[in-house]
Amino acid sequence: MHEQYIEYSHAGTLLEGFYVNPARAGEKRPAVLISHAWAGRDEFVIEKAKALAGLGYAAFALDNYGKGVLGSSTEENSGLMGPFLADRALLRDRLQAGLATLRAQPGVDADRIAIMGYCFGGLCALDLARSGADIRGAISFHGLFLPNGLEPRPITAKVLALHGYADPMVPPEQVVSFGKEMTDAGVDWQLHAYGGVLHAFTVPEANDLSLGALYNADAERRSWRALVDFLAEIFA
Repeated sequence: MHEQYIEYSHAGTLLEGFYVNPARAGEKRPAVLISHAWAGRDEFVIEKAKALAGLGYAAFALDNYGKGVLGSSTEENSGLMGPFLADRALLRDRLQAGLATLRAQPGVDADRIAIMGYCFGGLCALDLARSGADIRGAISFHGLFLPNGLEPRPITAKVLALHGYADPMVPPEQVVSFGKEMTDAGVDWQLHAYGGVLHAFTVPEANDLSLGALYNADAERRSWRALVDFLAEIFA
């Protein structure tokens, strides 16, 4: 198993992602970008990258904030995420820098790449798809469904949204709007909504009802199974 931290840059910001690939010399594997939640590229997404490698995929936990930049409180996390929510073109371009970095790795099948992400990272996964990027799929785990307000581009990726239906950050009217956006764009999309489930349901440490965030073991298991099946489909 090949593991390494890879430095790359965008708009003058030094970034550092975590890359793992089970490929033998000369092999190329389908690959998955993983976009972090609002705190930054932490151990959570690194462990998800390793789990994907265990399934036979290359994976790259990208970095949207900057090398070593991690929030440690609600206020810090919000301050890190805020500029990217305010400037979705900047976010799109930073995500594309991560995609280019992954695509350039010698053990990656450049024609079979997907992106997945958690919370803010779920929004990132959807935004990369919205950018018209040449990727097979985009998977959002308890992500934000906020439209990016940019000039629409053709979405070629298949889309999977894994959503807690009781998530107060994404009320039902936003779910309906998201479905309309995807349908109007002609996307092959699906939504799995888990009843009674709140935000951040895949994060064992999530236990902040003031934010509407709570871990749910059943939803975590079901959503991971949905991911595994989706990746097998899009990379076939």
